[in-house]
Amino acid sequence: MSEFDYDLFVIGAGSGGVRASRIAASHGAKVAVAEEHRIGGTCVIRGCVPKKMLVYGSHFAEELQDAAHYGWSIEGMRFDWQTLRDTVLRDVDRLETAYTSTLDNNKVEHFHKRAAIAGPNAVRLASGREVTARYILVATGAWPVMPEFEGNEHCITSNEVFHLPEFPRRVVIQGAGYIAMEFAGIFNALGSHVTVVNRSDVILRGYDEGLRDRLLQITMARGIEYKFHCPITKVEKREDGTLMVTPGQQDPIQADVVLIATGRRPKTDGLGLENAGIALGPKGEIPVDEYSKTACDSIYAVGDVTDRVQLTPIAIREGHAVADALFGGEQRTIAYDCIPSAVFSQPPIAAVGLTEGEARNQYGNIKVYSSDFRPMKNVFAERHERGLYKLVVDANTGRILGIHMIGPDSPEILQAAAIAVKAGLTKADFDATVALHPSMAEELVLMR
Repeated sequence: MSEFDYDLFVIGAGSGGVRASRIAASHGAKVAVAEEHRIGGTCVIRGCVPKKMLVYGSHFAEELQDAAHYGWSIEGMRFDWQTLRDTVLRDVDRLETAYTSTLDNNKVEHFHKRAAIAGPNAVRLASGREVTARYILVATGAWPVMPEFEGNEHCITSNEVFHLPEFPRRVVIQGAGYIAMEFAGIFNALGSHVTVVNRSDVILRGYDEGLRDRLLQITMARGIEYKFHCPITKVEKREDGTLMVTPGQQDPIQADVVLIATGRRPKTDGLGLENAGIALGPKGEIPVDEYSKTACDSIYAVGDVTDRVQLTPIAIREGHAVADALFGGEQRTIAYDCIPSAVFSQPPIAAVGLTEGEARNQYGNIKVYSSDFRPMKNVFAERHERGLYKLVVDANTGRILGIHMIGPDSPEILQAAAIAVKAGLTKADFDATVALHPSMAEELVLMR
């Protein structure tokens, strides 16, 4: 008989926790996972997957407008928020069922309740039951930050936005990161008047400056308003249900919904980490080493709760690596360089590697190649929005250090291009590749 109830107990059934559970079980470990919300985690239940479905739904507004230029006559067009919302939520249900089946098929026991660490090898469930485990993995992810200001109880976060009972005609969004810009694009395309307020005048901090400027120009032309250097100081709810939003010292703005998208914080409150001698980092994160091990040898942590890279594919890789190391005899680290990322704004942004500024600081002598073009689709539809692609190159070796793109389908194009950056290919390798014509992707191999 084992001295522990389980070989591995996972707290959090998101992408990282489910992957770690499945892989550990495949190695023969006895595994259990606890989840206080819904199996699937942020990405599946209240994040990137349902949000991308809203993006798809919002694209029809543009497609239907452009259809006349392609010979289509469409009459009686109307948008029904409840239909889109409920379709998205049904698919979330389907995905939760699929994730649950993954655990069941791998004989992973799951508890639908909160769990906390009671000691280096002990977990206490919300019911009061205490179980033991040889190893514990924390994969509780992150949670939206709600700033302190008068009336913040009238605001929502990205957790609640998928459940709006009615479609809002006026939306105020605080923040200018990827979540804010994606929902700004969604609501703007669907017909809301959108105002983005931010404490600085920078959107999408960390992305290439040229792409940020291009997105700002395009979204302003599409009708999104920006108020910079004026975070919300007050939200007042009127008798008719409308909201009066005060941004900084400026005049109040009327809104039906106020969405706060000012970042996410590792979800570590009440986890009992102190019972295993684990101190949190300055942002509330769990400090870990290169193998995702905490200060306690029997406890590991992966994903957003560690505040390394808040991306679903990274959490999955980290969870997989922990399971392989603990039960498969294969210890490895995760490479955090050349991680591709995308912002599903409208138009979308995609990037991998170093920005022009980062490359200049690290390498000094660089070359930047760019293509500023009007996508063929926009030409036919008489849209004047332009795409922008950039290659950042080490001038001494010709190696491509970064690729940055804004334009239709940029994320779909970048995934393959990211392989080239990760593999260390050069500008000459791109030049030697025959263009796929006519396509937007061909711009990557035509820059001179």
